[in-house]
Amino acid sequence: MKVIKVKNSEEAGLSAATIISNRIHNKPNLVLGLATGSTPLPTYECLIADHKQGKLSFVNVTTFNLDEYRGLSGSHPQSYRFFMNENLFKNIDIRLDKTFVPNGLDPNEATNYDNLIAQAGGIDLQILGLGLNGHIGFNEPGTSFNSLTHIVGLTDSTIEANARFFDSKDEVPNQAISMGLKSIMNAKEILLIATGKNKAQAVAQLVKGNLSEEWPCTILQTHPNCTIILDEAAASQLNE
Repeated sequence: MKVIKVKNSEEAGLSAATIISNRIHNKPNLVLGLATGSTPLPTYECLIADHKQGKLSFVNVTTFNLDEYRGLSGSHPQSYRFFMNENLFKNIDIRLDKTFVPNGLDPNEATNYDNLIAQAGGIDLQILGLGLNGHIGFNEPGTSFNSLTHIVGLTDSTIEANARFFDSKDEVPNQAISMGLKSIMNAKEILLIATGKNKAQAVAQLVKGNLSEEWPCTILQTHPNCTIILDEAAASQLNE
């Protein structure tokens, strides 16, 4: 596991975008795994800027998102499909038919999603965020390290953390479709971004903790090609 420490979330975004851009330049038909939430937004902003400056093309890239709320259509403003369209896809030259986000309305999506990834040749580079309780994707504490894409029940802490995006906590779906931990680990390369003081405990477990399904992120310690980008706040417990 390689750890890169930067000053703030803006520098984290630039560092992550540089890695992603380099991978696309080296392999224009890259299969890229993507994440949602506030953490990757600076990264996406940098990628959009590179594209608009003519430095980067996504025309041959295929993407797979980690997860989606169950029960939300892709047109719902809080769905992850809508998030990706607004915050990345509509601002670059990617073909929308090569962007995959789990279908929150399809009861068979969990079974089909890993097959779609395999048909694309597997994920070359998977981008991850990090939950306060150590979840990656929507794989909450206790998720099997052998899990493939599955339907998950969201914990109260995760629902609470995501409530800020909805009008009220009661509107947050209590289930999601998520790539499983094994699905994530199948990626050839992983890039996790964590920023903010509230992520410091999870980061400490990720980097220094014992391998445990109670902290799902610890599975990344066993990946042969994993890079962690941290800002100063998120890294604050590593030296304690």
